Amino acid sequence: MLLFQKRFHQGLVDGSITLTFRRWAKPHVKPGGRYRVHPIGVVMVDALEVVADHELTETDAVACGFASLDEMKAYLRPGPEPLFKVTLHHAGDGDRVEHATDAKLDPAALAELTKRVARLERDGKWVKRVMLLIDRHPRVAASQLAKKLARETLPFKVDVRKLKKLGLTMSFEVGYELSPRGRAFLKRWASVKRSGKAAAR
Repeated sequence: MLLFQKRFHQGLVDGSITLTFRRWAKPHVKPGGRYRVHPIGVVMVDALEVVADHELTETDAVACGFASLDEMKAYLRPGPEPLFKVTLHHAGDGDRVEHATDAKLDPAALAELTKRVARLERDGKWVKRVMLLIDRHPRVAASQLAKKLARETLPFKVDVRKLKKLGLTMSFEVGYELSPRGRAFLKRWASVKRSGKAAAR
């Protein structure tokens, strides 16, 4: 978990805040890590480095959500601990499935996903179409995505939630993206279906 004052929440969500500086005796985060920020969801750390106080700039201050460098320095306060520069971005609503970021699909996991997707499609094929649409139009409002498929928004969102429960999509303040697991599955799904048809002959 990373703690942020409430005044920084909106900037994290809308993407205007991309940095935070922390005085830590040792790193509390790592690049690529996802950390919950209550109540806005999760942030992903893109980079981490130790910097000196004299290296801080006005641009850094604005990227942290401060009005000026002086305001940021007053907030940070001098101290004996190293100063860590944390580059980050808002990474969704925090209601994701834990393995959504795991793109390593072994044969057993791939077979299980394929089976569960088949269950979702008992009444018609739609999963691949929806996943491809999200992949082509990341972070686009659900209402606009549904319109592209000539569907009502609410049933479309219900279907995307089903994919999210499988770890295939991630939700954002606006719209969705395929998760790393979703991209890996979409890439390998076709080959699994082809091999299944070949085995059935």
